[in-house]
Amino acid sequence: MATVSALFLEGLKPHFDGGIETGAKLEIDLSKIERVDSSAVSLMLAWLREAKRSNIDLYFTHVPDNLASLAKLYGVAEVLTLQAA
Repeated sequence: MATVSALFLEGLKPHFDGGIETGAKLEIDLSKIERVDSSAVSLMLAWLREAKRSNIDLYFTHVPDNLASLAKLYGVAEVLTLQAA
């Protein structure tokens, strides 16, 4: 199981650092996610911060119900622009 820090550094961060055009739209498909905890929400927020810093429009699709529930519980569902599974 990867840590949030490792997923952040190995996942989307390299794309934010020049790999994706400024102003681009980036969809993160979460349909393969099976288990989540609060660290998943933390990772999504980190990706969103980097995307905004890089002027990239980031949104999440096929969000599992359990992840959407966690985001709502923490009050960040609207910020993460979640699209249901």
